[in-house]
Amino acid sequence: MAIQKILNIKTPGRGLMNITPLISEVAAKANISMGLCNVFLHHTSASLTICENDDPAVLRDLEAFMQRLVPDGDKLFTHIIEGPDDMPAHIRTILTQSSITIPITDQKLALGTWQGVFLWEHRIKGHQRIITVTLSS
Repeated sequence: MAIQKILNIKTPGRGLMNITPLISEVAAKANISMGLCNVFLHHTSASLTICENDDPAVLRDLEAFMQRLVPDGDKLFTHIIEGPDDMPAHIRTILTQSSITIPITDQKLALGTWQGVFLWEHRIKGHQRIITVTLSS
C-alpha cells in the first residue's frame, strides 16, 4: 500500500523551518504500522535535512556556517538572474538534500529523540514550497 500527500509550505525567508509535525501528521493518518516515509522537495533553491530539534542555536549555527561556506554576491557566480542569493541558493541545495527517507514504526516517524525534519529555505525572501510525502508499507 502507498499513500501520497502534497504539502504547500510558505517559508518566511532564509533559515530552517521544523516541518516534523506536518510530516508526522501525514504518517499518523496513513495508518501504516511499518514502512517508509519519503519526503521530496520540488525546488532547487531550498532543501531538506534531519537535524537537532531542541536547541535553536543549532539552526542559527548551521545557517551561519552555510553563509560562510557559500556567501551571497560572490563575484565567482555568473547566474544572478534573481539576485545575489540566486546561485548560492542552488549550491546550498546541492550540498544538502532534496529528498529524505524515514522509517515508520507504529504509525509514527522513527526519528531519534533529538531529530527533526527541517525545510531549509536558502533564498533571502520567503517562497511557496511544494513537498511530496510518500508513505509505503
